[in-house]
Amino acid sequence: MNAYMTNGTIDFLLQMENKHEELELKLMENNAGGLLYYEHPTKEIFQSGRKYEILEATGEIQQRGYVVMNNIPVAEESRALFEDRFKRRKHSVEAMPGFQAFRVLRPHKGTTYVILTQWSSKKDFEYWKESGEFQEAHELDQVKPSSYFFKNTYIATYDMYVEEEEEE
Repeated sequence: MNAYMTNGTIDFLLQMENKHEELELKLMENNAGGLLYYEHPTKEIFQSGRKYEILEATGEIQQRGYVVMNNIPVAEESRALFEDRFKRRKHSVEAMPGFQAFRVLRPHKGTTYVILTQWSSKKDFEYWKESGEFQEAHELDQVKPSSYFFKNTYIATYDMYVEEEEEE
């Protein structure tokens, strides 16, 4: 299964969403604009989007929630080591209150993997970050810096887009 995403204005992405009702498109927004995401074995609809192979998927991405995407550039020679780390993870995030979905996304082009989690709310994500389970899940990172991470990792957060209902 593949995951596809592209960025743009909310208006443009809403038009694309309306044009492709056959797909389960998920629209997200943050202060930089919008992001449209979907999962499908083969169908590509974005002219300038990003394509990923889904290495691991837990839960279903919901229409409402808070999404955190850890963008992690990984050296080509270290991909197997990086992926193995996720295969051996403890799965503690799935038991946390407010957890909705988890994805490990391998890029088809480039070096930047995306670790996507979706939560019912930002508060649930913050609770996870402060938990002992989070510390335990990330203790490998704290022991020694991971040689397979480049320095420019970054996190992008989104709220699922909810169209405002028109007042009567």
